[in-house]
Amino acid sequence: MSRILVCALLLALVSPAWSQSKSETAQQQAETAAQQSQTALQQSQTALQQSQTAMQQSQTAQQQMQTAQQLQQQAQKQTQEAETGMTQEERAALKDKQAERLREARDVMRAALNEKTGISKGLTDKAKCVVVIPSVKKVAFGFGVDYGKGAMSCRLGENFNGPWSAPSMTALEGGNFGLQIGVQATDLVLLVMNERGAESLLKTKSRLGGDVSVAAGPVGRSMTAATDVGMRAQILSYSHTGGVFAGISLVGSTLRPDNSGNESLYDRELTARQIVRSGEVPVPPAGRPLIQTLEQGASTAAVTSSGQNR
Repeated sequence: MSRILVCALLLALVSPAWSQSKSETAQQQAETAAQQSQTALQQSQTALQQSQTAMQQSQTAQQQMQTAQQLQQQAQKQTQEAETGMTQEERAALKDKQAERLREARDVMRAALNEKTGISKGLTDKAKCVVVIPSVKKVAFGFGVDYGKGAMSCRLGENFNGPWSAPSMTALEGGNFGLQIGVQATDLVLLVMNERGAESLLKTKSRLGGDVSVAAGPVGRSMTAATDVGMRAQILSYSHTGGVFAGISLVGSTLRPDNSGNESLYDRELTARQIVRSGEVPVPPAGRPLIQTLEQGASTAAVTSSGQNR
């Protein structure tokens, strides 16, 4: 009995101490957990700050890169202006001028493909190259001078039998003596009927009637006369005045690539041969209407020929 009382007394004395020790341990663990949570929170905040700092550094680097690109573009612009003596606005104006020239050439070619007043579609379908020069100016005061600028497109492919190429800017120059006075403007269309004629036009300068044979082209839908003349002349020439096309002699005039016009249109230096023969120069937006007109004319000619054969 006494032993039981002793055990009960000892249990009564130890139990509160053990409970207190357990409570203190739990409190310490809670405090430790709280400290760990605060540490984790601080680490998270530090990581967030580091992330924000890295983002700011990235944005700063991007801004510096953009600034460097802008400075480089300005330097290139200044270099171009120094080399060409033109501002960017002046270069844009020249580009617009080439686009207007191509629009006028498209209008002349549309008129040329008119069955009633234009050039035989059979001839345009057989042509290796087409040169269109809107509003050729003829100034004559005893000494006549012809001058005009236009565009040329040739068929791609080794034998000039592929699709029409991107347009190359070209210029016509000529002069003759005679009793003449006045100022006239007319549209010209030249059909280059064979490969030798096309190769001649890709030179630095080609003299019509000298370097390459040229003849006044026939007008109308008769393929007999058109084929006969086309076999003898390398280039058939037409003038367009008063809504009607007529053959015209351009012997003595010269055709040359308009290199400055090509540079304005394509924003880089390109030769006429690169544009119309390589097949690597895409048609610029300003030139698409003219090329589409040539393609439509060829399609119409093919359909017409097919109908006649039937």
